[in-house]
Amino acid sequence: MSKPLACGGFAARGETSPPMGLNRRFIDPLAEIGGDLLRVEKPVRYIGGEYGRLARADDFRASETLKTAIAFPDLYEIGMSNQALRIIYNRLNRMGGISCDRVFAPAPDFESLLGEKNIPLYGLDTGIPLSGLDILMFTLGYELGITGIFTILKTAFIPLRRKERVPGEPIVIMGGPCVSNPLPYAAFIDAFWIGEAEGGFFDLMEETASMKRKGAGKEALLERLVSHPSVWAPGKARAVRAVDLDFARREASPAVFPISSVKTVQHHGAVEIMRGCPNGCRFCHAGFWYRPMRQKSAEVVREEAAAFINDGGYNEISLSSLSSGDYSYLEALVEDLNREFSPRHISFQLPSLRVSTFSLPLLEKISAVRKSGLTFAVETPEDLWQLSINKEVSLKNVVSILREAKRQGWRGAKFYFMIGLPVNPGSFGESGEGSGSGSEEKSIVDFIRSAAGETKTHFNINVGTFVPKPHTPYQWAAELGEEEARKKLLRVREELKKQGHKVSFQDPFISTLEGIISRGDGRAGDLAEEAWKQGCRLDAWTEYLKKDIWTRLIADNPGILSQALSAKDPEAPLPWDFIDSRCSPAYLKRENRRSVAREFTSSCIEKCTDPCGACAGNRGITRNTASKSAQGESREEAPGERNPAPATRRLLFSFSKQGKGIFYSHLTLMEIFSMAFSRSSLPVLFSGGF
Repeated sequence: MSKPLACGGFAARGETSPPMGLNRRFIDPLAEIGGDLLRVEKPVRYIGGEYGRLARADDFRASETLKTAIAFPDLYEIGMSNQALRIIYNRLNRMGGISCDRVFAPAPDFESLLGEKNIPLYGLDTGIPLSGLDILMFTLGYELGITGIFTILKTAFIPLRRKERVPGEPIVIMGGPCVSNPLPYAAFIDAFWIGEAEGGFFDLMEETASMKRKGAGKEALLERLVSHPSVWAPGKARAVRAVDLDFARREASPAVFPISSVKTVQHHGAVEIMRGCPNGCRFCHAGFWYRPMRQKSAEVVREEAAAFINDGGYNEISLSSLSSGDYSYLEALVEDLNREFSPRHISFQLPSLRVSTFSLPLLEKISAVRKSGLTFAVETPEDLWQLSINKEVSLKNVVSILREAKRQGWRGAKFYFMIGLPVNPGSFGESGEGSGSGSEEKSIVDFIRSAAGETKTHFNINVGTFVPKPHTPYQWAAELGEEEARKKLLRVREELKKQGHKVSFQDPFISTLEGIISRGDGRAGDLAEEAWKQGCRLDAWTEYLKKDIWTRLIADNPGILSQALSAKDPEAPLPWDFIDSRCSPAYLKRENRRSVAREFTSSCIEKCTDPCGACAGNRGITRNTASKSAQGESREEAPGERNPAPATRRLLFSFSKQGKGIFYSHLTLMEIFSMAFSRSSLPVLFSGGF
């Protein structure tokens, strides 16, 4: 055990806990780490101070406050783009008696610096050591974040395993789509929230805060949490996925704050226009996990977009959903948004459009301020194989769209494919080659060759390896082995590069790790813990992945690999059956049989003839009811109206970088100023391309 520093740092976690109580110090990274921050990459990840931060240190010092933090087990620039984290942070900080800070996984260099200084990981807003919280919440959207969970716990001096924690240490709870199978994480997490946080989690936290004010301790708080029907904990027989019944009816409540001081991986405002998806793509975990489909009204979307623009300073807004093109009256909504915000150079983007809902007029509207690219998620190239996965993206339609887009000025397009999908009839649970034009890699090459030949266009192509997920029709399927997947991927890249296309793919070893954790049990968690102990960190990042460690551990535990990646018996119980996803097992089996028979299942409608179970009770499909005619009418612009010659004034100002500002790069400062000008509504004159 390392010695505590004279400044009062906590002892590194060994057999004892750091001192408990309200008198523990809060961490000021500038004062306690200071110039040593210049030794780490991107120190702004760790200093806080962003515009719009909501948690206050005074609230965390109050004994009656329920002290929480939302943790994302990856780097700052990934976590600050996560919608779930922002929703939870904003909602909890609006509630009386609850404060919620933020924390992200440190990169290895900062983890080492914290260890060297003997300083615990802390909340970015207040500096509270995580061990001083009542509840530490993780949101996990990607399986390889598991080692990030270990890093956060370790650097916070909180024992990794729940059974090693003592009274006074935080309750550790986790949510997110990955907990549809919580078994790999069960040894480390006290309780799991199953489903959408708006479906009861905030009410539960409000009740927990009330219990704390009345003197309840950790044991009583945890007991109440576990008693909720949408909370699962080891030893509990069943938990039911929570659904946000008010998603389509709630007044605007945008999760705008805080505004990152550095560019994140998705540095734009995100307005969720639809929760769930009406389409039944059989490979898609999110499509089943977030049923039923619910759409916000156009007016709420407009209000939330305005908040990201006026309060946040964003000049790019993503209209977010699993399949944006299925939002009712989408073109009219985009037209209204453009009419109101394009004079301020605000652009809107749609991250997910199906080919069958693709509209060039819509694309023109989306590209009114900034030209967006064309993206086609084909997944699998043969028409019969697409029927197996319940998708329709024909080569003929793609070529038709590309030709028209090219005439209107678009150049190039991006395609997404997957290998390893179970599309071969008669090989239930196995990824066969199917029938038709031969191997799946040859079919991908032929598809692109045909599309390029007919349109005289070069493409960017991304090919992934399919990973079967729990609670989907393919939860029984086998996963393609790493070596076979690598051969297929290299074959595709070799053939298409000859033709001038750019091909990228994720290392299939990453897909293998994802598969081990996705459908694994407690042994998968043990494997990840051992990999972490031997130095594995941030495994989704190529520059951090220690493949040799994982490979050695997997070789020493062959049963884990075969259990996770092999086909499952559809008549045998599945390890995650205790989680009720609200899609009945009978329905999922029926969809798998339809996949084998290559039968198409129609999109979800209000009165469907093949119910999955998600719409039972008072849950159901909800659409945006604003009619097209209710949207504003477009009008012709008068000559010269688009770019009138403005009266301009030149503003000259000076500034200095002090305190935390010394860690901001020049480009970061330019972005801060740009967003501040947007928030202030100062009419900035753009260069116009000069």
